[in-house]
Amino acid sequence: MSQKNNSNIVEVNDLVMYFPLVKGIIRRKKIGDIRAVDGVTFSIKKGETLGLVGESGCGKTTTGRCILQLYRPTKGTVLFEGENLCDLTKKDLRPLRRKMQIIFQDPYGSLNPRRTAGNIVGEPMKIHNLASGKEYRDRVLELFRIVGLNPAMTNRYPHEFSGGQRQRIGIARALAMQPDFIVCDEAISALDVSIQAQTINLLEELQEQFGLTYLFIAHDLAVVRHISDRIAVMYLGKIVEIASRSDLYENPLHPYTQALLSAVPIPDPRVEATRERIILSGEVPSPHNPPSGCRFHTRCLNAKSLCTEEEPVLREMGTDHLVSCFLYE
Repeated sequence: MSQKNNSNIVEVNDLVMYFPLVKGIIRRKKIGDIRAVDGVTFSIKKGETLGLVGESGCGKTTTGRCILQLYRPTKGTVLFEGENLCDLTKKDLRPLRRKMQIIFQDPYGSLNPRRTAGNIVGEPMKIHNLASGKEYRDRVLELFRIVGLNPAMTNRYPHEFSGGQRQRIGIARALAMQPDFIVCDEAISALDVSIQAQTINLLEELQEQFGLTYLFIAHDLAVVRHISDRIAVMYLGKIVEIASRSDLYENPLHPYTQALLSAVPIPDPRVEATRERIILSGEVPSPHNPPSGCRFHTRCLNAKSLCTEEEPVLREMGTDHLVSCFLYE
């Protein structure tokens, strides 16, 4: 992990992102909203990695894209180095985009198949007029070396690389602008397990070398434990628990976090054979029509009548350990 300090590089306050739900082909009519992110608040310190975990469809990727303003939030604020990105025009955002980058989930779909790897990595520098001529070519070669790719491969096309190599091209592209903050959106989930480990080690080395800050979005809690300083657990558009990685794994408080952790395999077969798994009943409700009160109450083994009526808020249960659950009130 890189050296952290106490100043927040990102502060997200009451972030809301609704997508309109429409019906009809010719006369389209709005019939509701998909409440992808519904009141999310957290901060990320400079130099740390915040893991964001949860089941598919819970709003993790949407949260990351709202922070970068790839989606304009419906409501709330996103402060980056103290400046509210939600208030800025596209023109005003442009210089800040150099400091914020994203590594996409799909190393196949996120690279233009008609462009060479060198052109893909160097494109951000051309867009922002940061380098040209020899300086541009030297920087592209340097970026290939930094991510562990042979600089002689710059003239190859994406289909000539393996999945792990393509993701390294995506990482090199993100580094081209010398950013301070990178959203890693399921950056390793499409890779083989052995390649996942190599990619995580690379991300950690780059963080140490360049003082990077990560929002690491994933659904694999074993991976998140390895790379994150703190972890936020998300369920149906809400943050239900935030804690340091040691606190979260040793003392998970929210029933949903406990269920997620009970599903993570343990390498010791004797321990694995004796531990109790928490099996959640039912499916994740629709973000179009989420349950009243606590969103998790329809699947929670500890749900009370209060859980169906009122929505719990994140409250501190220890040093930097926040949980949203009526069990602890």
